[in-house]
Amino acid sequence: MKSATAYLLFNGEAEEAFTFYRSVLGGELQMVRYRDMGGEGGSSLPEEVGNRIANAALTWREDQLLMGSDAPPDQRVGHDNVPFAVCLDVDDQAEAERIFTGLSEGGQVTMPLGKTEWAAQFGMVTDKFSVPWMVNLYGGE
Repeated sequence: MKSATAYLLFNGEAEEAFTFYRSVLGGELQMVRYRDMGGEGGSSLPEEVGNRIANAALTWREDQLLMGSDAPPDQRVGHDNVPFAVCLDVDDQAEAERIFTGLSEGGQVTMPLGKTEWAAQFGMVTDKFSVPWMVNLYGGE
């Protein structure tokens, strides 16, 4: 296996969410709307659906990737009690604090950033889009 990548689904907030994630994580963001997809299907979609994000890819550092899209309107997704979290392993204390603080903006801290038995710094936050995150600093300063 080459890698595993988190793919997040939204109810029309994918563009806003991925723009926010880029502001926190940095990197390059590419998005494709349903209306811009190849074939005849894209041009015949209702405007509300056509404006939604069919695929978003945020690449930061050299090898970090987060992907996602808006679910079709008839396939509403929920983030309540989801059995996952996006886990970020960071390089140093400053990066841990910057990312954790950024993701916390408008969200809810579920475990403050602090030392744990397994990490020099670890914290959990659910962002303003109801996506749960874990920030880890293993053994760093």
